[in-house]
Amino acid sequence: MNHQDFIEHDPISIPKRFKSKEDIEISAFFAATLAWGQRKTIINNTNKIMHWMGEEPHRFTVEHSANDLKVFEKFVHRTFNATDVLYFIEVLKRWYEQGESLENYFEGNCVKDRITHFHHAFFDNDFVSERTKKHIANPAKNSSAKRLNMYLRWMVRNNDIDFGLWKSIHTSELKCPLDVHVQRAAFHFNLLTRTQQDWKAVEELSNNLLVLDPIDPIKYDLALFKWSERKMD
Repeated sequence: MNHQDFIEHDPISIPKRFKSKEDIEISAFFAATLAWGQRKTIINNTNKIMHWMGEEPHRFTVEHSANDLKVFEKFVHRTFNATDVLYFIEVLKRWYEQGESLENYFEGNCVKDRITHFHHAFFDNDFVSERTKKHIANPAKNSSAKRLNMYLRWMVRNNDIDFGLWKSIHTSELKCPLDVHVQRAAFHFNLLTRTQQDWKAVEELSNNLLVLDPIDPIKYDLALFKWSERKMD
C-alpha cells in the first residue's frame, strides 16, 4: 500500500499538516467527527473549519472572540451544523483552558468504557443541545462508534500513518473502525458474522484481529478497507 497516496486522499491528511500535539488533537477530532460521506467532502469541510480557525486550531480554540465565531454560523456538513460546531468549540475551549488533553477524557478499563466516558464528559454541560449528542457515539447504547474508534487509532498507533501521541491507551485495546468497506472485507475473510454495524460486531471483528496480532490488532484496518475499496472499483 502506498501510504503517502492514502494519506493525501484521507481525512487524516488534515491533522498531518500540524506539528503540535494540541493542533493535531483538535484538527483530527474535527476530521473524525465529519468522517461520513464522500472523503472529498469530508476533507473540504474540515479544511473550512481549519481555515476559519486561521490554521491554528489550538490558539483559536482558547483565544477566539465572539465575533470570530460568526463565520461558523453558516457551517453545514450533512446533519452537523452551526449549533454542533459551536458547541464543540466551546467544550474544547473549556478543556484546553484547563491545560487538558482530549486523552484525559477517554477514561476507563476498556475502549468501550473510554468512549462512553468521553461521550458523557463531552455533554456534561447545561448549554448542550440534544441534537448535538448524536455526533459523539455512545457504545453503551450499542453504537459502533466508527469515527471515535478511528480517532483513537490515529492518536494511539505509532507508525507512518497514525500519530502515536497518546500513551495511556495500549494498541491492543483498540477496536476496529467498522464501516461498509471494512465490514465487506471482514465477511470475506471470515472475521465477522454479525450483520448489524453495531458495537457487538466491532467486538467480534476486533477480537478476531486480536488473535492475528495480540499487540496491534488494528493494523489490519487499512488493509481491510483498501481490499474492499479495490473490489468496488
